[in-house]
Amino acid sequence: MSPLAIALLGFAMSTDAFAAAIGKGASMHRPRFVDALRAGAIFGTIEGLTPVIGWALGMAAAAYITRWDHWIAFVLLGLLGIRMVIAGLRKDDTSQGEARTEGHGFWSLAATGFATSIDAMAVGVGLALLEVNIVAVAIVIGLCTLVMVTLGVMLGRVLGNVVGKRAEVLGGVILIGIGCTILYDHLSGNGGVLGLA
Repeated sequence: MSPLAIALLGFAMSTDAFAAAIGKGASMHRPRFVDALRAGAIFGTIEGLTPVIGWALGMAAAAYITRWDHWIAFVLLGLLGIRMVIAGLRKDDTSQGEARTEGHGFWSLAATGFATSIDAMAVGVGLALLEVNIVAVAIVIGLCTLVMVTLGVMLGRVLGNVVGKRAEVLGGVILIGIGCTILYDHLSGNGGVLGLA
């Protein structure tokens, strides 16, 4: 994968965490930067580890599915992207009320971070079928998430959940685009603009 593709993937993977962070920030009473950075570090660590776990699982099965690897990556990324777009477009009237009663301790943040990182684990499975440096990808995803969650918590009080939902839609569209690019690159036999083949 090219640096551009890795950066786009890192951004796409961090948008659902950003949406969750907007909700967290909206429910906190004047979150300080240190609170936002702590949340970003927790989310980023979890989001960076889960694709490695998925990659390891995918590598274990890679020998059995190499003929279909590009189709599997396409379907996984496409379905995850569609799910993110639908979640971002869905009107969630209860999200603000629920967020205000949620705790903001370590375990609450870790549970939310894990919930938003399931997609990254599935992406890791797909990446095992491609030639990628999983350590670089995991670091980029973790750093993107750290930055996006820190920013999301700080902006939450001002912007509310609407911006977070729009970011999730954009992240879903990017995932669908990457999945389509992988499929096109494999079927056409060229390296593609993003260097995904």
